[in-house]
Amino acid sequence: MTTLEQRAGGASRERFAATRWTVVLQAREKNSPEVGAALETLCRVYRPPLYAFARRQDRTPHDAQDLAQAFFARLLEDDTDALRRVAPEKGRFRSFLLVAFKRFMANEWEKAYVGKRGGGRRHVTFDTALAESARFTCELTDF
Repeated sequence: MTTLEQRAGGASRERFAATRWTVVLQAREKNSPEVGAALETLCRVYRPPLYAFARRQDRTPHDAQDLAQAFFARLLEDDTDALRRVAPEKGRFRSFLLVAFKRFMANEWEKAYVGKRGGGRRHVTFDTALAESARFTCELTDF
């Protein structure tokens, strides 16, 4: 266990570690010499509880791993600097992560669901009332 990980609280595989704000604040600072180690620590400490959360949401082990990995990849490459929005006075870091992860999971589900319904394809509106009236009008004139 690294020094930063020890300071981060060393999470169990399913529970969130107690937040060590020094590590979170270091991870926010792009120019800090310890930013890489801090980001690695955050991923190592908080990925297992997010994985466990996804499993409790009936995700398969493979899907839960993919979701947790993709979530951290997006969090770390986020152009909006999501980590800059967290601060001790705003609440718990684990609350921020859990809300962000829930939103991420919902967005991923929506992408998958929309894709199954023909996402990306142009939808054509079909007026069933007009079709029904036209059908019966045609049948009446055929007599």
